[in-house]
Amino acid sequence: MPNSSAKRDPLLTLAVVLEELGVSRSTFDLWRELGSAPECIKLPNGQIRIRRSALGSWLSAQVENRRAS
Repeated sequence: MPNSSAKRDPLLTLAVVLEELGVSRSTFDLWRELGSAPECIKLPNGQIRIRRSALGSWLSAQVENRRAS
């Protein structure tokens, strides 16, 4: 039986996240290096995944940061 929590909070591929954000891989890698990217999960095969909820939270924080500045 599939994990129902995984359905509610899917792991997104990096390609999907880059498409949604409209940024290049190099920009995302720079954000990761600076510690300002959404929380990433590195799989044993080296691929990166981002939980939908982590991306949503990160986007909300970016909006709040823009409003505060």
